[in-house]
Amino acid sequence: MIKMAEQKKEFRHLVRIVNADLKGEKPIAYALRNIKGVNFQFANAVCSLANIDKTKITVELSDAEIKQIEEVIKSPLEKGVPSWMVNRRRDIEDNKDKHIVTTDLMFTKDNDIKKMKKIKCYKGVRHMQGLPVRGQRT
Repeated sequence: MIKMAEQKKEFRHLVRIVNADLKGEKPIAYALRNIKGVNFQFANAVCSLANIDKTKITVELSDAEIKQIEEVIKSPLEKGVPSWMVNRRRDIEDNKDKHIVTTDLMFTKDNDIKKMKKIKCYKGVRHMQGLPVRGQRT
């Protein structure tokens, strides 16, 4: 009877990693894809660098493993992710490679669009007019 109480205590339906709620019943490689800015390839790299089995169910992760995953996602270049895999190469402001996730990604994207509109480049003008930006047919 005590073991059942302990199991209920440990079971979590949601696991919070980098300010995103991940579903507990999915394998960790697929659950990480619910974090904005993490794709399939990056999620596999994170699991490999954190020495975690990709098929391990998210609920079964220990607190130490969750902390390892967060460290790799927050500073992937220091942990060994190649620079071509990050989503912000040669940032305009500081000319460094970065990987941006969650709300920072949305904030950065909005700032980039505002900058394009301000300097009135072709993409910025297309954004202002509400037209397709990347060459789609109209």
